[in-house]
Amino acid sequence: MVTWQEVVAQKRADRETLLEPYKLPETGLPPKDDLYVYDFFDKGGADSLLSTKEKEITAIDDIDTLAAKIREGTYSATEVITAYIKRATVAHQLTNALSEVVFEQALARAKGLDEYYAKEGKTVGKYHGVPLTLKDQFNVYGVDTTLGYVGRANNPVMDKSKEAVLVTIFEKEGAVVIAKTNLPQSIMWCECENPLWGCTVNPRRRDFTSGGSTGGEGALLALKASIMGWGTDLGGSVRIPQVMNGGYGLRPSAWRIPYEGVPVTIDGQEHVPSVIGPMTRNLDSLISITKTVIENEPWTLDPKCIPIPWRQEIFDQYLSKKKFIIGVMKDDGVVRVHPPIERTLREAAEKLKAAGHEIVEWSAPDLHQELVPILNKFYIADGGEDVKTDVNKMGEPFMPYVEEMVNRGPPISIPEYWHNMVLKRELQKKYLDRWNASGKLTSTSEPIDFILAPGCPHTAVPCRKTNWVGYTRVWNGLDYSAAVFPVSKVDKEIDSLNEEQRAYVPRNDWDSTNWPLYDPETMDGLPVNLQIVAGRLAEEKLLAVVKRVEEVLNA
Repeated sequence: MVTWQEVVAQKRADRETLLEPYKLPETGLPPKDDLYVYDFFDKGGADSLLSTKEKEITAIDDIDTLAAKIREGTYSATEVITAYIKRATVAHQLTNALSEVVFEQALARAKGLDEYYAKEGKTVGKYHGVPLTLKDQFNVYGVDTTLGYVGRANNPVMDKSKEAVLVTIFEKEGAVVIAKTNLPQSIMWCECENPLWGCTVNPRRRDFTSGGSTGGEGALLALKASIMGWGTDLGGSVRIPQVMNGGYGLRPSAWRIPYEGVPVTIDGQEHVPSVIGPMTRNLDSLISITKTVIENEPWTLDPKCIPIPWRQEIFDQYLSKKKFIIGVMKDDGVVRVHPPIERTLREAAEKLKAAGHEIVEWSAPDLHQELVPILNKFYIADGGEDVKTDVNKMGEPFMPYVEEMVNRGPPISIPEYWHNMVLKRELQKKYLDRWNASGKLTSTSEPIDFILAPGCPHTAVPCRKTNWVGYTRVWNGLDYSAAVFPVSKVDKEIDSLNEEQRAYVPRNDWDSTNWPLYDPETMDGLPVNLQIVAGRLAEEKLLAVVKRVEEVLNA
């Protein structure tokens, strides 16, 4: 009988074989103890591998700009895909970001796209020749979908109809899948480590986490080794990696983006549903690919998708609105944010106020404290049986965070599950009522337009040290559209602890774990993201207000 260790060795060996033609030699890589590799490409570290044109291609952050260059004939699909294959390989050598590699299939598709372009004089779809990468949770024809489990290895998707609907849509639009990326065992954690592929690290500090669960995508995007990434978000799994890596990520409301063809842990638990969200290097790309998916009418391919078309009039309405009323949430009442997040949020509010927008304090610590424990019950309603089954399939070891999660208690009864659902619904109503009542705080008696909040209580932190995800998870419970975006960086000079912060006494165990993690020396230069929350099924509104806010903050 094959052991789990043998499966791991075989899968990793297969991956290295596929990567080999595009690797830098070990002598060309930074030493293992060189923690900061974020600027490796900028400093010419891969110049022996990447041509001038290939560096030019991967320097383009905007998806539509790259697509236009291909459409104009400046670059061929093969040139673009080759450039990203090379860069993704080196990024993987630096951070361990990749899982399933489909480079040869990608090059064959790129060749076909080029032949079509040469013959017809036009491109295939909106993203002809544009690469994309996917969390190792999306079904892609010909390769495994492991969810970070050894027991799911060596079971490739061999039925094209089982491929993720999202892949079908982007193939129709001419995009090219080049790889799938790493995630934690079970996907149920906010870091990125499993026995099958190992740990994905942060390119800005390789002893720090890249976040999770879509951490492989976060690392690739940070190193400009992907231009379009897709992940899933059950409690922050799209947003947290982008917070840790300084990128853009969207958590849409449930069933706005198609989930068909994307296996998930605790499948069938839909009262706090996992959702699919895009991850990009700039905001316009996030808007473009979200709009494109919805314009492809995914509800015709996924029975759960809500048939709401892209509402350009709502996007335009909020893009042109002169004055916003913004609820600023400084604290969730459970875990205090680290000084750089506190400063960034304060400065952002000041800039928005100076630009003519109204700022009010948003405070709902009572509802946040009530909601998070209820959500946790949904995640382990089966007593961890779903996860245990997958882990025990090959006898692989439980990762520490998974073991703790599955041993929190026995399965809950059906009446208890129903009661939990009632409690969640009641809290959703309380939150909606508080939002609607916020007009009592404003000069116009109108309620707030959106909430500006932290994305996490910290920036990237050392591996296996992330513990509180309440700043993202609560919006999953409410099913509100939320997005994260980069705003500033940690500055050890101005973000050192002041007298009040040094004397701070944590409120609870979560806070006691989080607060001591802050170190302005080791975190100096790390990106600081903020989060905007716009309500349920409010993707067009959300993306428009993020664009407006970013314009003010960057002015």
